[in-house]
Amino acid sequence: MREDVVAATLAEVTEKGYAGLTVEAVATRSGVHKATLYRRWGGVDGLVADALTASADQPWLLPDTGDLGEDLRRITHEVFAVFTDPDLGPTPTALIAAAQRSDAGATALRAFFAARHDQAAEVAERAVARGELPEGTDGAEVIRAATAPLYYRLFVTGEPLDTLTAERAADAAALAARAGLFTPAPGAAAHPATPSGDHDETNHQAPEAI
Repeated sequence: MREDVVAATLAEVTEKGYAGLTVEAVATRSGVHKATLYRRWGGVDGLVADALTASADQPWLLPDTGDLGEDLRRITHEVFAVFTDPDLGPTPTALIAAAQRSDAGATALRAFFAARHDQAAEVAERAVARGELPEGTDGAEVIRAATAPLYYRLFVTGEPLDTLTAERAADAAALAARAGLFTPAPGAAAHPATPSGDHDETNHQAPEAI
């Protein structure tokens, strides 16, 4: 049932945005009675939040090229490719926009990104093990630094996103990490990891890279 409801929510929010998202439409598309949706999800904000939670649970095959810079480039290129793809991009874009419209959605969005950053931190942890990065490097912060410029353009300034921007963001994060900028300051505590707490034929998904 949850899979059907999440798929219906993604389809509805992609097509109609947060303003047009209704429990009734999700009920019709998913085949789940609206009373059940209200009882379990509470309303549209709960539906959006759970769609993000479900997306965070999806596996993410991380690059492992043996070089931090190349791994980060592949991650940022994946973000670029997903959000600029005319078929894939509208769903995560609409879902993130919808999540920012409610407290429940915003909380789920923060948890989603924290889970993804913690998962992708493995890329930096492998670089530490190779001796490419200093001990104590905060891998999640490395990933945030690499991807933040892309999300800034996508959701703040609306500036065009291109492969050069994606590559520069990855390269800048790699340089900063190698310089030790993501290690704890002397006497500071390390940053704690955050726990990862349809009638339409289109397959609406929130791709794994977001």
